[in-house]
Amino acid sequence: MDKILLKGCRFYGYHGALPEENRLGQIFVVDAELSVDLSQASTSDDLGDTVHYGLVFEAIKQAVEGQPYQLLERLAGAICQDIFNQFPPVQGVTLRISKENPPIAGHYDSVGIELERRR
Repeated sequence: MDKILLKGCRFYGYHGALPEENRLGQIFVVDAELSVDLSQASTSDDLGDTVHYGLVFEAIKQAVEGQPYQLLERLAGAICQDIFNQFPPVQGVTLRISKENPPIAGHYDSVGIELERRR
């Protein structure tokens, strides 16, 4: 299956299980890999034969910057469902969400989750 990739999408949101996260918010980094048959678009050069990744970006942005969730797992699940609802050609989604600065003492690049969903 072909892929559409969105990497390093950064948004400000208020998700987290700790009160500081809900009050102060933080940056969330999202990577999305969409499984889509791109064979028609690869020969037609027609936007109508693919999934418009600008619109996918906007859907992810609305979810991350919208309703707060306690768990990244729930946020990721909501994003996957939104993508399936809005973009019927998408057959699968692999979604990674990370926080670079959660309120956890220690040294690390980021913490996060990855979900993989199929229709």
